[in-house]
Amino acid sequence: MVEANRYIVVEGVLGVGKTSLCESLGQEMNSRLVLEAAEENPFLEKFYKDQRGYAFQTQIFFLLSRYRQQQELAQGDLFQRNVVCDYLFTKDRIFAYLTLEENELNLYERLCNLLHGQFLKPDLVIYLQASTDVLVQRLAQRGRVFEKNLQREYLERLNQAYNHYFFHYQETPLLVVNTNDIDFVKSRQDLNDLVKQIRTMGKGTQYYNPAGFQG
Repeated sequence: MVEANRYIVVEGVLGVGKTSLCESLGQEMNSRLVLEAAEENPFLEKFYKDQRGYAFQTQIFFLLSRYRQQQELAQGDLFQRNVVCDYLFTKDRIFAYLTLEENELNLYERLCNLLHGQFLKPDLVIYLQASTDVLVQRLAQRGRVFEKNLQREYLERLNQAYNHYFFHYQETPLLVVNTNDIDFVKSRQDLNDLVKQIRTMGKGTQYYNPAGFQG
């Protein structure tokens, strides 16, 4: 039930609409927003141009930035207000295993293991899915200059990695949402239907799509 879902995380591949949905849910559910500021990563634009050359720096910056935000969240007013966050800390490894070389990955894992386990788990994770073709369209529409160098092959591998990760995800209740034909920003009905599913969520994994809800 929604009373138990005080801390909600929205996840998915870049371009799928995480931040837009978080902002809508924040207003709808009177929640505090915790948004990852990807543009603050000084290595991100360089990474999209040269993944091999800047993967490690980009990864470590994101890891430490997320760690700092999660510390602030754990020490904040989580029990006084609902919280909606646009990333799941534990999914950080998805990017690491796609982009880092073995020696970099070993160092990353040592650091990650020191940080992991110190934070509150979400009450509910919402995983937004979309086909790679839809993701490419949405990235083009939002028109961020540094994302123009993003290769479709990388986006496809990232999409597959996300699907694999959340197919096996069991740490918290999980709502999987097919967003190919949903627009939570433009369609009030789509947003209302999703909020209804959130309010009736129980344990385990459940699925929502435009044709209806399936448990």
